[in-house]
Amino acid sequence: MNKMAVRVPFVDLNLQHQPIQNQLEQAINSVLHRGDFVLGKAVADFETAFAAASSSQYGVGVASGTDAIALGLQACNIGVGDEVILPANTFVATLIGVLRVGAKPILVDCDPDTALIDLAAAAKVVTAQTKAIIPVHLYGQMVSPKQLLDFAATYKLLIFEDAAQAHLAEREGYRAGSVGTAAAFSFYPSKNLGAFGDGGMLITKDPEIAQKMVRLRNYGAAQKYVHVEPGTNSRLDTLQAAVLQAKLPYLQQWNSDRNSIAQQYDTQLASLASAGIIPVQNQSGAGHVYHLYVIKIDDSTSPERRQQIQDKLSAVGIQTGIHYPIPCHLQPAFTYLGYQPGDFPHSEKLAKQILSLPMYPGLSSSQIQEVVAEITSIMSGEQQQLLSV
Repeated sequence: MNKMAVRVPFVDLNLQHQPIQNQLEQAINSVLHRGDFVLGKAVADFETAFAAASSSQYGVGVASGTDAIALGLQACNIGVGDEVILPANTFVATLIGVLRVGAKPILVDCDPDTALIDLAAAAKVVTAQTKAIIPVHLYGQMVSPKQLLDFAATYKLLIFEDAAQAHLAEREGYRAGSVGTAAAFSFYPSKNLGAFGDGGMLITKDPEIAQKMVRLRNYGAAQKYVHVEPGTNSRLDTLQAAVLQAKLPYLQQWNSDRNSIAQQYDTQLASLASAGIIPVQNQSGAGHVYHLYVIKIDDSTSPERRQQIQDKLSAVGIQTGIHYPIPCHLQPAFTYLGYQPGDFPHSEKLAKQILSLPMYPGLSSSQIQEVVAEITSIMSGEQQQLLSV
């Protein structure tokens, strides 16, 4: 059986890379000529540039976004005996980062409209052992900085931002990564700013945290062969840093393109609200950088209806995704934490409803129209079936 040709891919990185191929090749060749493959010049250059672009002061490149969270928390002196609040509806890397430092993760529910952490729910779980909160800037939208800062001040907590999906996102005059004590970013290839492999970074305005992070990523060494604390090998490759540095000047425009694409989706999907197609709410305007464009297939009590819609879109060559189908507390690996189905109803309901549509710079208006037309056709077909029953 022949598979349907892809008409609208979920992500198309070639549209970003082809126009700047010469710059990318030059960046890679410069590393090859210098031969500084580990912690080379491009790493330091990119760390400085990305931290500045994110309205912060120090950047420390590491091997992945997961390491940026785990080592970053360690650099912030979060560890055994500490409780850390985080949302249940996030990628498991956020939770894994907390577990890696020996802290106790305290999961909370999300806002059903934005899918961002519910700070009112977070307030109910603060204890004397609570040391930090990790707001996840999910899908490219920041958690309200003003509300976060008020929350942290009220309960005397450290803010550690998970900004893996929110490169240069803005809200209330803040850039993602500039709100808290420190922030973790991922440069996985499909991110708004993506490498040609794995990569991550911690950014902070605190020089002591930055220096500790520099040690932790490099075996805990204060200088070569002098190891002052247990560390690991987690260094952003010089080649990857060079690629990221070449792409960074284009990031703002790429983000603007994503936001424009989202506005087109919003406009064209508006007529389907009565059929239960509801985009996850944007409360940040142009500051939302739309790493993902996510809709809710509302009034669905199980994922079967979503699966049917996803299958029908796939059958006509339109790729989609689900971010994420199982909340952290229901993942098999973490049942020992003691959470049960029903503990976080908004997160659990969203996991059954959400569907990520194609989103990337270069997605054309005609492709957006194709996606919406197919969804409209599917919903119309469902309505006709109901009427004929």
